[in-house]
Amino acid sequence: MRRLWWISIAVVALLVPVVVLAGSGESEFDSVVHSIESKYHVRANRIPFLGVVSMISENTTQGGVGGLHVADFESFPGPVDGEELNRLVAQKLGAGWGRMIRETSSKGNEQTLIFVHPGEKRMGLFIVDLDKNELNVVELSVDPRHLKESLDRYQHHQPQGEKDVEGSE
Repeated sequence: MRRLWWISIAVVALLVPVVVLAGSGESEFDSVVHSIESKYHVRANRIPFLGVVSMISENTTQGGVGGLHVADFESFPGPVDGEELNRLVAQKLGAGWGRMIRETSSKGNEQTLIFVHPGEKRMGLFIVDLDKNELNVVELSVDPRHLKESLDRYQHHQPQGEKDVEGSE
């Protein structure tokens, strides 16, 4: 029995460094957040217990939404060059991510970037939103079929006989 105990300790002692080293690669989310922190000399606030919130959201949406990550930058120095921010995010996200939306106000103090990463069963969404002096970075994964079903519930159905804005039925 004692020998089995020592073998177990030896296996754990050998596996822990391997697991830590294998998992030490920075995620795309962390890479973008760290680059923003470095470039603009700000610190992100992380939401406490977000892992628990992500798990609950995945359960309550029956797997529709999961993998939630949020970083909030308060007192963000602005305005920001929209092209520069877009380039930084796109570079750190890497291959497979495509920008779907880029909206920049004329003064540069309001910007929104939305990137998507299509997958076989899940779709990644990466959102960067600057509103004056607050920047939020959000990453999540969604089930596209579940998203479509949810959106279909809110689709506008025009009653028969009513005319739309153009005047046709």
